[in-house]
Amino acid sequence: MPSPRVLIVDDSAVVRKILCDALASSTEIQVAGTASNGAIALAKIPQLNPDVVTLDIEMPGLDGIQTLREIRRLYSKLPVIMFSTLTERGAAVTLEALSLGASDYMTKPSNGHSLAGTMEQVRAELITKIVSLSKRDRATAMRAVTTVARPRRSAGQRVEILAIGTSTGGPNALAEVIPRLPEKFPVPVVVVQHMPPLFTALLAERLDSQSPLRVREAKEGSSLEAGEVWIARGDYHMTVVRAGTKPILRLNQDSPENSCRPAVDVLFRSVAQAYGPNVLAVVMTGMGSDGARGAAHIREGGGEVVVQDEASSVVWGMPGAVVSAGAADKICPLAEISHEVVHRVMVGREGTQVATP
Repeated sequence: MPSPRVLIVDDSAVVRKILCDALASSTEIQVAGTASNGAIALAKIPQLNPDVVTLDIEMPGLDGIQTLREIRRLYSKLPVIMFSTLTERGAAVTLEALSLGASDYMTKPSNGHSLAGTMEQVRAELITKIVSLSKRDRATAMRAVTTVARPRRSAGQRVEILAIGTSTGGPNALAEVIPRLPEKFPVPVVVVQHMPPLFTALLAERLDSQSPLRVREAKEGSSLEAGEVWIARGDYHMTVVRAGTKPILRLNQDSPENSCRPAVDVLFRSVAQAYGPNVLAVVMTGMGSDGARGAAHIREGGGEVVVQDEASSVVWGMPGAVVSAGAADKICPLAEISHEVVHRVMVGREGTQVATP
């Protein structure tokens, strides 16, 4: 299979050169061409037929959001990676871009980075994203997947916490699942979405505005209550521990796991320890394998694991790793996950009527 072809779109000649030079050092990728603004990019796409587009958000003329809208109208399946600044405005616009169909994003290196540091960051992050996104679109065969059958949980082992892990494509997946959980959802929800600081706070605000449940960014020492959703803070691992009998949140900056902080594995291990068999975990779209070992911990403790299917995932790395590890109880399309979650949470809660919106 030929290497994926990339179109780089950025109004800065310096940034275009940095990206070209960084990507040229990889044997896995070809730079198909560059464009200095959105209009030129739209003209070049049919000529160059790229597999992936990297798109700057702030450009004169057609900005990144306007260009993205037009790309999605004309090329609905073409993967697009947005480039944004690590600022509150950059985070807000990036979330908007993701909601409009951007496949992923990358934050621009700060001015404090050396040229060598900038090149290394681009190589470490961008090449992996490009390869993963292009593989999904270029795949021709569906992989056979299986779930691990076992007896249903008993009434004495009802779900007492919902833990969710996701990454690439996760903000849109969360927007599909969290707002569909009912107002009287009887358990707390804890979420790891791979995102930097600022981004996670704005993601929580956006989901809170869309949902009947209260959604917040995690705070150290917060108590877990039914019907509340906590999003792990960017650059902090989130764990659940027992203070006496009461579950609370802890945050730490221990070393990254799976090159991630926050990491899904860290959260999943902690809920398995704190809740034993009373855990329901969901692993959705994302690159890499974060969450697979944690999902195995949850199942070994008697909990259940649901994963998003390949067809509805932007990248099937994380859920696919759970399936490969034999740690999935069920594989669901994204549109069915909220229904599956509510069904499993209500097992053992006789007389309680909760409908999915």
